Amino acid sequence: MGKESIAVAEAKRIGIPIIALVDSDCDPSLIDYPIPGNDDAIRSIRLVTGKMADGIIEGKNARIAANAENVQSDDGNELMSEALVAESTE
Repeated sequence: MGKESIAVAEAKRIGIPIIALVDSDCDPSLIDYPIPGNDDAIRSIRLVTGKMADGIIEGKNARIAANAENVQSDDGNELMSEALVAESTE
């Protein structure tokens, strides 16, 4: 693990889950979510981080869409979305 050992130890101590690109020269048992791959090649790192970023963006967009469907009234009661109202009146 080498130079990353301090960061891993600190994350473990305070309970932060560790996601890491793990090469064959590392011990994956120290990592909560190991991603097997070449952690020395910039192309490999770009591929993995790009896919992670795409997943984050997709998740945020899905959450925004879900929140847009559930409109809140002034008193905090959840109102049915227009699609649900249309379905229930049919």
